[in-house]
Amino acid sequence: MIAVTRLNGKQVVINAELIKLLESTPDTMITLLNGERILVKEPLDDVVKRAIDYGRNIRAFAT
Repeated sequence: MIAVTRLNGKQVVINAELIKLLESTPDTMITLLNGERILVKEPLDDVVKRAIDYGRNIRAFAT
């Protein structure tokens, strides 16, 4: 799970494993596997880093 901030300032937590696509439009748009789209304040690179860090943490506990 990663925390991101919607454009209205509200923080939400999303399941990083459900991210299908990230776009910079110039705001960052997250498209989930179910087709839902979320616009967030964080730059694209920050969301990518958070998703990668999440994946690394999950894999570290799996061994």
